[in-house]
Amino acid sequence: MAPDVGLSRATFAKLSPHPYLLANLDPTDDDIPPARSNGRSPNEDRSPTVNISSLSHANGSSLVRVGDTTVICGVRGETILTSQIPNYRASNTETELRDYDLLVPNIELATGSAPQFLPGGPPTTLAQTLSTRIFSLLHSSKLIKPDDLRIWHTRPGEDLSANNDDAMEEEEEEDDDDDTSGRRSGEEREVVAYWVLYIDIFFVSFDGNPFDAAWAATLAALRDTKLPQARFDPDRELILCTRRDPKPLTLTGNPIACTAVIFTGKETDRPSEGRYWLLADPDSLEESLCDESVTVVVDCTGGASTRILSISKHGGTNLSPKMLASKEFLQWACQRWEGFMEAIEA
Repeated sequence: MAPDVGLSRATFAKLSPHPYLLANLDPTDDDIPPARSNGRSPNEDRSPTVNISSLSHANGSSLVRVGDTTVICGVRGETILTSQIPNYRASNTETELRDYDLLVPNIELATGSAPQFLPGGPPTTLAQTLSTRIFSLLHSSKLIKPDDLRIWHTRPGEDLSANNDDAMEEEEEEDDDDDTSGRRSGEEREVVAYWVLYIDIFFVSFDGNPFDAAWAATLAALRDTKLPQARFDPDRELILCTRRDPKPLTLTGNPIACTAVIFTGKETDRPSEGRYWLLADPDSLEESLCDESVTVVVDCTGGASTRILSISKHGGTNLSPKMLASKEFLQWACQRWEGFMEAIEA
C-alpha cells in the first residue's frame, strides 16, 4: 500500500496564509477554541526574555528576545561642551534634551535577520521609521531627567581668606559671629557640558512586532546605563572622567509598548465593517495579512493606576476610540507590561 502523502500545517500556512489563519480563528466546530497559525490564542503574547549588561564596552546594554525577534541595544555616552552647541542657551531648562540632540537613537536591521533585508543597501524605510518612533517616545515620555546629563562647573571667585590681616580684623569687629575664612565671593555654578547618549539598536533576527522589542531593549539598556563621574578642566578646556563610582540614570518610569493588529475576514477588498480579530504581539506573517495596527504605551509602575502615555493607530477603521478605552484592552496592556517588567527585573 502506498504511504499517505500530505502537507504539514506549516506548509499550508505558507501556501495559503490568509485562508489558513481565518480557518483557525473561525473554526467550524464550536468545541475548538479560536487559535492563530502559530498556535497562540488571539490575545496571547510571546513571552519575552531580557539579558542585561550584554556588551562589555558600553555604558549600558541589553538583549531582548520576543519569539524569534531578537534585539541588542547598547548605550554609549559622550560629552559635548556647551560652547560647541550652536543654539545653546543657559535659560533653556525645559527642552534641552531635544534642542541639543542629547538622545540619539539609531536602528539597524542586520543582513540575515529576515529575507527582505539585503546587504549593501541604504537604510530601509522601516529602520528609519522605528528610529523616529523611538526618538519621539524618548522625549514624549520624559523618561530621562535632564539633570542626569548635565555636567556642572563652579567658577572660582575672589578668595576672602587671602585678604590682609587688617581687613580681617575690621570684619571681625563688625560681626564676631560671621566667619568668612575660606569662603569665596562671586562664585558661579553653571552647566559647561552635557552627556550625549547614543542608543544603538541592532536586530539580530526579525519576526514581527519590531517596535515593542526595540523599545523594551532601549528601556532595559537605559536602566543599566551608568555614566562616569565627569568634571571640567578650565586650563585645558575639556571634560575629564573617572571610572570610579559611575552614576546610574534616574528614570522617571517604566513605559512599555504594546502592539496588536486587526485581522479581517476577507483577503481582498477587506470591509470596514464586519467580523474581525484583535491579534496581540503579531509575528511577521500576521503583520503581512493585516492592514490595521494599534500601539499603546502604558506605565503601571506603583500598581495604583495605569498611565497611558500614547496611543497610535495605523490604517483601517475597525478600532474605535471606545474599544481602545475598553477595560479588556487596558487589561491586556497591563498584562503585557507586567510580562516585560518581570523579564527586565529578573
